[in-house]
Amino acid sequence: MTSSYIVEADGGSRGNPGPAGYGAVVLDPADGQALAEAAEAIGVTTNNVAEYRGLIAGLTEALRLGGEGAAVAVRMDSKLVIEQMAGRWKIKNEGLRPLAAEATALARRLRITEWTWIPRERNKHADRLANEAMDAAAKGLPWTPGDAGASAGRSAGSSGSAGSSGKPAGPARPGGPSAELSAPAASTAMAQQTAGKPASGTGWAPPTRVATSLLLLRHGETPLSVDRRFSGLGDPELTATGLAQAEAAAVRLSREPYRLDVIVSSPLRRARQTAAAVAARTGLDVQVDDDLRETDFGLWEGHTFTEIQRTWPDELAAWLADPAVAPPGGESFAEAARRVRRSRDRLAERYLGQTVLVVSHVTPIKMLLRFALMAPPAALYRMHLDLACLSLIEYYADGNAVVKSVNDTSHLH
Repeated sequence: MTSSYIVEADGGSRGNPGPAGYGAVVLDPADGQALAEAAEAIGVTTNNVAEYRGLIAGLTEALRLGGEGAAVAVRMDSKLVIEQMAGRWKIKNEGLRPLAAEATALARRLRITEWTWIPRERNKHADRLANEAMDAAAKGLPWTPGDAGASAGRSAGSSGSAGSSGKPAGPARPGGPSAELSAPAASTAMAQQTAGKPASGTGWAPPTRVATSLLLLRHGETPLSVDRRFSGLGDPELTATGLAQAEAAAVRLSREPYRLDVIVSSPLRRARQTAAAVAARTGLDVQVDDDLRETDFGLWEGHTFTEIQRTWPDELAAWLADPAVAPPGGESFAEAARRVRRSRDRLAERYLGQTVLVVSHVTPIKMLLRFALMAPPAALYRMHLDLACLSLIEYYADGNAVVKSVNDTSHLH
């Protein structure tokens, strides 16, 4: 079967775990021309985590280039990743499951024509990028295209001890999928890299550019939230308490130090009512973004967790274990994450340097926080967000995303 693109990816760490990085390249099968590159220094983690992160980055670039259904041949020198993705080997390491799930979700949007293991000498381009990223990780710096001189021509196995994949061990950050690690501002950083301008900044020094601020406001109380019932695409109105919560948030946001430039809301009524309260206080219009809607919980809509556990025990267990699994008749977290990323990227690009109030729901807000923190999908279950709470993420043009506050409810007391 003819492929439209070839994805070659690699990753490694020096120490296993140790300073780690990944690299990926998308090639034109007709002439071998590199159409896109991706690389990242990912802190301290294992070879296998870095390899999966490289695969995810490569698939993400192929999807960006070719769109849904593009034919892609995947080639890596990681036997473990290739065999697991091809379904021939089981995933025994629980830490790799979220990464494999993210890669699988991307692969389903493409048409994978082959999962092929290749020797390292045939994977030189991705290997070089991964080594550049590892060099950067060892120095505590982000990868930039200018890192090539430090590691060009050196194989991933030239330093460190061999890991389970036969590669040098090295640190990689035990984080989530690379596509998510990019964060909205990373699209700007990637554009800089493509243009030959390095993305800089380690996150330790004060940002040097004006931030694009996303203030994330969860909607107020509804009848379903009172009873702690799953509330997805159902469209309940705010309760009297919910309206009071929205008004309290509006009063706060209409005063110093807040200076909102834009209000963007989920299309669902509970979010739009909350946004309307802020609009009335600030004089701003409310724009609606469909991608900010809550996850579709399908048949679980309106049920409590206990009711779902009794009626759909197997489906619930699978859903909790794998972000690519959807509730019966609903939407998976992996699917929801893709549209939330789309919204994030649009907002960061359209309102560069401005303060945007995003009025949404618990899952999209948690996802935005998770992306900014470069956390794995399991982090969704480790966050708590109260009704009508505020969180703040700032995105910088140098590629950094900084979470400034989470679950702030001081305006409700």
